[in-house]
Amino acid sequence: MSEKKIIAIMGATGAQGGGLADAILSDPASGFMVRAITRDAGSEKARQLAARGAEVVQADVDDQASLEKAFAGAYGAFCVTFYWAHMSPEKELQQARNMALAAKQAGVHHVIWSTLEDTRKWVPLSDDRMPTLMEKYKVPHFDAKGEANAIFTEAGVPTTFMNTAFYWDNLVGFGMGPRRNADGTATFVLPMGDRKLPGIAAVDIGRTAYGVFKAGDEFIGKSIGIAGEHLTGEQMASVLSSTLGEQIGYYAMPFEAYRELGFPGADDLGNMFQFKHDFNDDYVGTRDIATVRRLNPALQTFAQWAEANRNNIKIA
Repeated sequence: MSEKKIIAIMGATGAQGGGLADAILSDPASGFMVRAITRDAGSEKARQLAARGAEVVQADVDDQASLEKAFAGAYGAFCVTFYWAHMSPEKELQQARNMALAAKQAGVHHVIWSTLEDTRKWVPLSDDRMPTLMEKYKVPHFDAKGEANAIFTEAGVPTTFMNTAFYWDNLVGFGMGPRRNADGTATFVLPMGDRKLPGIAAVDIGRTAYGVFKAGDEFIGKSIGIAGEHLTGEQMASVLSSTLGEQIGYYAMPFEAYRELGFPGADDLGNMFQFKHDFNDDYVGTRDIATVRRLNPALQTFAQWAEANRNNIKIA
């Protein structure tokens, strides 16, 4: 029996990395073994992964030397950053650099970099259609990831650039679910007008990454956009209505109003939705669901995700 190839997974206790770890651990014939990289090897989630057969390794994304040790001997590495934990594009760029250089040093054969578009290629800083944020970005949590793509390329790391999509899980954990109005009705707010929003269950990002690793070298050096479904706000509200058993309306909040909501990152997200709206053909067009389903046959639709999470989707 041939020895299994090690996949080193950043964020193995989180949404994306956790989905990849689960996909590998749930498939005895995978040919891979999980090396779960975490800041806290003693956490409950880390212990659960170890109990399922994962090798748990403690390392810090801010410490390149610790990552080199964590990546040593690995065939593949899944690299992801955690922007909303610190909301610093510069920190995110440095973390991407640490992972890229560590993967190069360790001789990793295939890296998947969980990334997003650099929106400045569509909306230069001089373009006043949307405000410039932090002096250097239009959509900070997109732009830094997109800018970091070049770091992996220039380091000579064999990389698949996996452009992710809106997590449907944001309706549960990020306060984007339906809201109760003063008159008792419920509304789903999404600043997308009548345009389609590519979305995906967070766990399916990891499952699709598993499919990319299983495909061997097919996607090395390529970008792949992923989504489970492309839906308008009206269509999402209709699914939520059916799932929750209550009529939920759709409000296409203007981008300007969303930017002014006042919570941390509201301006970033307002710009993000405007980018997805204004350049919808480009954004949707790079996320081919047929390709994603080939890589992840269990890919969920929004209706399937909503049904599985009906008890978690609260009308606030």
